[in-house]
Formats: sequence, structure tokens, C-alpha cells
Amino acid sequence: MTSSSILPIDNSPDNAPSFTEVPMEKSSPSELLLPLLVAFAWAFDAQQNFISVFADADPTWRCLKSTDQICKASSNPCNLRPDSWAWVLPPHSSTISEWALNCSGKILSSLPTSSFFAGCLIGGLLLTTLADTVLGRKKLLVLSCLIMSVAGGLAALSPNIWVYCILRFLSGFGRSAVGTCSFVLSSEIARKKWRGGISVSCFFFFALGLLSLSPLAYAGRRSSWRMLYLWTCVPAFCYAILIHFIVPESPRWLSMQEHTDKAKRYSEAFSSMKELVTTRSTLLKLLAIMMAGFGMGMVFYGMPLLVGSIAPNLYLSMVYNAVADLPASVATYFLLVHVKRRMSLVALTMLSGIASLLCVFRGINSNVQLSAEVISFLCACMAVTITMVYSVEVFPTCVRNSAVSMVREAVYLGAVLAPILVAEGRRRTRLLSFGVFGIVVCCCGLFVIFLPETKGKDLSDNMDEENQNSNTNIVP
Repeated sequence: MTSSSILPIDNSPDNAPSFTEVPMEKSSPSELLLPLLVAFAWAFDAQQNFISVFADADPTWRCLKSTDQICKASSNPCNLRPDSWAWVLPPHSSTISEWALNCSGKILSSLPTSSFFAGCLIGGLLLTTLADTVLGRKKLLVLSCLIMSVAGGLAALSPNIWVYCILRFLSGFGRSAVGTCSFVLSSEIARKKWRGGISVSCFFFFALGLLSLSPLAYAGRRSSWRMLYLWTCVPAFCYAILIHFIVPESPRWLSMQEHTDKAKRYSEAFSSMKELVTTRSTLLKLLAIMMAGFGMGMVFYGMPLLVGSIAPNLYLSMVYNAVADLPASVATYFLLVHVKRRMSLVALTMLSGIASLLCVFRGINSNVQLSAEVISFLCACMAVTITMVYSVEVFPTCVRNSAVSMVREAVYLGAVLAPILVAEGRRRTRLLSFGVFGIVVCCCGLFVIFLPETKGKDLSDNMDEENQNSNTNIVP
């Protein structure tokens, strides 16, 4: 299938490319199936995002003798004789127990997760802007999936925590462009009438990926944590090969390259990033939406790491989060269709923050706290979904992938800080984890009021179109 069969393209050199909805003689099933296939990358993205919840979980321990009162009275096995206690599951079921990290401090045990998101942060700066310039959406998606899956597979061979952290960093580095390229590519090869549904399907697949982790981890709970990486990374590798052969490049990006004057302008790497930061109005919009993304990312990635401190069954608790995330995708689609972007985001971030603050108080019933955690996580998830759609609508094609990447960078920055706050919250007080999460997401969510409303707006291809659209009325 050629790219022109996805969307009609006006390649006239005298006119800028236009991608408004044009009637076609006949619809092809591949016009919907291919965007969905591209969107499925988010399932593998979710698995690598949250695999540390199980692979690096704090394992439970037990006293070897029921008559050992000293052991029974202790809450920390590090203060006990090695022959007085044992892990409930085999030591190789978690990196914490296999490498005896339980007595090395919470910061060291959270280092692999922070390394992963640090890789996401740096990779986002170095990789994703290439999708607007020399590589395009498809090539970078394939490359990113390969780096993520290969590094993740090699992590299963790690001999110690330091090699493991390096490979987690590389996995995050590659993974940084997966969600952005998949999101933008699936949006640009889909018809306008399907764009909203395709965008939400990315997060539906993300929920499926998250949901798949719990049964995989539970089935292999008595085997090594290394198997969980192999079970998730091998399919991701095969997916990258499949995408390379059957998915076309974005027709919008190809058309931009076919216009020689624009090709010269955008052929150099990082030129789209320069366009973002040198245009004052665009920069202000970027900063506002990045601030909102920072708070959402802290809650979205931090809450699942805190599930173990609320509920005793980690596997079931993660299932609750994932299962509840599925109808949340439907609710998100409803909000995108019927509610303005700014109103939705302010409401969701406020609700997420309030629910997070409820988890600070230990005296509240554990079921109520778990419900509050799920609500906070789901609201943050819905807010991130809408923010990503919002980012696609706010910025034109010439800088769209770079802009969406920067928004995800802000989300990653929140994710980098989240494990550190989680570790401090477990060691000291929940105010440092749940409390900070709630306050930050509420405050950062307010920045969306400075953004233009884009509901019903056609996508722009260049800065001139964007400025023109900003001065016209939004379609209701």
C-alpha cells in the first residue's frame, strides 16, 4: 500500500499540503487496521514502563521458627541473623532478593526504575526530534522498538545491579520515541473521522499491556524475574520487524519533504526543535503544556509503584489498576468528543490530586485507600491521554513530533522523580510520596488554562497555517 492511499495529498508545488477530510471513492479496511497496528506499540511501551513493579518488587519474608520472638517482633530482616529468616518466594523472583538490595537502602533499590526513566528523558531529547527531520515517523518507531526490546532482553542476563541499571537506561533511551512516534504516525495516517478513536486506542492498548503484566508475573512468580523480560521483549522485537515491512510512512511527513523549500528548512536534525523555541507564541504554549505533563507524569508513573504499600496482594492490585484503565479509555473518548480540552484536564488533575492526598492518612480503611489510589491513577492516565491528543492539535506538522516529544519529556521528568519520592515515602512518611504527588498534579494542571482551546480544530501543517487557524473560530 502506498502512502497516497491513506490520505489524499496535494503535491502541487504552488500550494502547501492540505489534509482536510476529502471524500474518497471507497474505504479500505487497511485504512483503519494499519493505524491500529501502529497504535499497538503502546502495549509494549506499557510493559517496559511498569515491568519494574514486579521485577524489582520488595519481596516478602518470613521467620524460620514460629517461636523466635525477636524475629516476629522485627519489621526489618536486615537487623536479624541470616539463619533466622527466609524469603517467601525464591530469591531469584526479584532483583531485590537476588542481589540482596533490601539492606542497601531504598535509593539503590529504586535506581533501576529511575535509570529507565532517565534514559527516556535523554532519549527523548536526542531521538524523537529526528521523526520531524531526517528519519521520519516510521523509521524512528522501528528503531526505537528494536533498541527497547534488545536492551530489555539483555537485561535478563544482567550479573549485577550496575549492569542492570545500564541496560534499563538503554531500554528507556530506546523506548522514549516509541509512544510519540506511534501516536503521531497513527494519527497522521488515519482519516480525520477516526483520528480521535485511533488516538484513544493508543491508551487502550497501553492498558492492555499493563493488564498483561500481572498474569505474566504471577505465572512466573516462582521462576526468575529474568523470564518476565524475555516474555515481553521477544514479542516487541517481532513487532518492530512487522512494522518495518507493512506500515507506510506518514503522508504528511512525506509531503513536507517533497516541497523543496521546506525540505531544505527541515532536513537538518533538530531544526524543528529550533522552530519550537524561537517562536514566542509556540514556546509559551509548549512550556504551559509541559508543566501540566510534569505533574501528570509524576502521578501516572508513581502511583503503581506505591500499590504495594497499600494492598498486600501486588498482583491483584495491579490488575485493579489495569482493568479500571480499560473503561477509562472509553470515558476519555467521551471527554474528547463532548468536553473541551482545558475543562477536562483541570477537572481530572484536581480529582487525581485530591484522591492522592487521601492516601496520606494511614488511619483510613485500606480498601478506601486502594480505591483512592486507583482513582488518582486513572484520572492521571486520562489526563495524559487528553494531553497527548491536545499536543497533536496545538502544534503544526512541521514541529508536531518534536512538540509531542517535549511534552513526553516533561512526563518522563515527573517519572524520574517519582521512584525517589516513593522510596522516601516508604522510609519516612507518606506525605513525601502521596502528598507531594497530590499537590504537584493539582498545581501543574492549572497551567492548561493558558492554552488555546482546540476541540474541533483541523490540524495545521506549518506555522503560517497555525497562526491563521489561531485567529479563526473553532468548529463546535
